[in-house]
Amino acid sequence: MLAVTALAGPLLVAAAPVTSTGWAAAGSLDVMLDNEHVVTGDLAKCTADGPASARTEGGTTGDIATFGTGESGCGRSGDVAIAQASGHRFEASVLKRYGGPVITVRTFSAKCATSATGSGGEVSIGAVTGITVPAEIPPNDRIVIPGGPAGTALATVILNETVTPQPPDGSLVTHALHIVLFPQGGPASGDIYLGTAACDPFGKKK
Repeated sequence: MLAVTALAGPLLVAAAPVTSTGWAAAGSLDVMLDNEHVVTGDLAKCTADGPASARTEGGTTGDIATFGTGESGCGRSGDVAIAQASGHRFEASVLKRYGGPVITVRTFSAKCATSATGSGGEVSIGAVTGITVPAEIPPNDRIVIPGGPAGTALATVILNETVTPQPPDGSLVTHALHIVLFPQGGPASGDIYLGTAACDPFGKKK
């Protein structure tokens, strides 16, 4: 594994009794290519309310990407919700037709957990080819792949991505890896996610 990074959520006082929530998935894909909309949905998705675990054997979406096996597990321990997912042997080949690299990820995982004051998350990413990944991955580390129209990017790869709402409410979504296709516009568009975990300590009213 190349990195494990933890991020803590903000403080928030609940106005009424609530139950923490969480979900996780091994990956997903939502891409527009050749005037065709390709969507996988969340692969191997679990939630704190059930199903508590899920597994996918993966599969290939044309020449866009291939997902290997993946699994997830979710649940609660008292007031704490925990969600985690992992996957293996992912390959994104969609950029090859535009002269870009084939990106492979051998292993990846994402996890989050709630607390009385917010949420925290962590990710891990194993061996990667096609792009250069730092030994220590900071939060929201961006790698731009050049070669798009008029000097724009073919794709942006975001490692250890954490998304929090504004204003903060104690929740977060973390992705081990996120590929954004042609972020400035081009012949394809969409997003590919690997390892997603989302937690909200105050999200569900009792």
